[in-house]
Amino acid sequence: MAAPADYPPFQLGKPRFQQTSFYGRFRHFLDIIDPRTLFVTESRLKEAVQLLEDYKHGTLPPGVTNKELWEAQKIKQAIIHPDTNETIFMPFRMSGYIPFGTPIVVGLLLPNQTLASTVFWQWLNQSHNACVNYANRNATKPSPTSKFIQGYLGAVISAVSIAVGLNVLVQRANKFTPATRLLIQRFVPFPAVASANICNVVLMRHTELEEGIDVLDNNGNIVGSSRIAAKHALLETALTRVVLPMPILVLPPIIMSILEKTSLLRSRPRMILPVQSLVCLAAFGLALPLAISLFPQMSEIETSRLEPEIAMATTSKTVVYNKGL
Repeated sequence: MAAPADYPPFQLGKPRFQQTSFYGRFRHFLDIIDPRTLFVTESRLKEAVQLLEDYKHGTLPPGVTNKELWEAQKIKQAIIHPDTNETIFMPFRMSGYIPFGTPIVVGLLLPNQTLASTVFWQWLNQSHNACVNYANRNATKPSPTSKFIQGYLGAVISAVSIAVGLNVLVQRANKFTPATRLLIQRFVPFPAVASANICNVVLMRHTELEEGIDVLDNNGNIVGSSRIAAKHALLETALTRVVLPMPILVLPPIIMSILEKTSLLRSRPRMILPVQSLVCLAAFGLALPLAISLFPQMSEIETSRLEPEIAMATTSKTVVYNKGL
C-alpha cells in the first residue's frame, strides 16, 4: 500500500508533488513522461475523465481514494490537451517523447555519417521536436501557425548547417588520425541540436520580449505584463533546451567508445547497434526529467527587479510567471 505522503489529499489541476524542490519537480515530470500512459485504453480514459468530473461536481461515488483521483488526473493530463480538450496524437505526447525520440537519437549518433544521412537525421529530429511543441502548445491565446513554421524552419536550418559545417571541418583536418576524426564526429550532433533548440525558442517566443508575459501575485491575480520576466523565462527555457541534449548526445558516444573496445563487441559487431540503442534509451530517460526539472514551471521573481509600474501595482514582494517548456 502506498504511503500517504505519495498520495496527499487530491487537488484538481494541481501537481501531486511539491514544486518548490528539485526532487519534487523531478518526480512530477517522471509522472508526465511515464510511457505506461501510452497503453491506456479508450474506456479507461473515459473512466478517468468521468471520475474527475464527478469530483468537480461533488458527486464522487463512496470509497474513491486519493490514489485513484491522482491516477485519473495523470491519465487525463497525459492524453488530453488541457486547452482544446482534444486527444494528443500518441507520438507527440510528452509520455511518447522518449520511446519515439530514441530511434532518432540513435540515428543522430550513427558513426561514419554521409552528408545525406546527417541532413536527414537532423531534419527528422527537429521535425519531431516541432510536432511535440505544437501538440503541447499553450492554446489559450490564438497563435498564428506561421510562428511555429518560422521556429521550425529556423531550427532545421541552424541544426543542418552547423552539423554539416562541423563534419566538413573535421574531415578536412589533416592533423587527426582516422580514429580521432571518427570520435570527434560522434560529438557533432550536440552543438547542432543545442543551437537549433535555442534558435527555436527565440524564433517562437521573441514577441514575448516585446510585449512581456503576465506576472501574478500571491493570490493568482494578474499584476501586469513584464518584459523583464519574459527575458528570464526565455533564458531559463533556453538553458533547459541546452542541458537536455547534453547527456543524450554526449554520454552515449563516450560510453560506446569504451564498450566498442571490449572483446564482446569486437567479436560480435552486430551487437553494436542494439547496445547503442539501449545506451541512448537510458541516457534519454535520465536526461529528460532532469533537464525539465531544473526550474519550476511557475518561477518566482522579486517585484523590485521588474519594471516600476509592476512594482507599484502590487503590495507583494514577489510575483510568479509561467516560464513555458
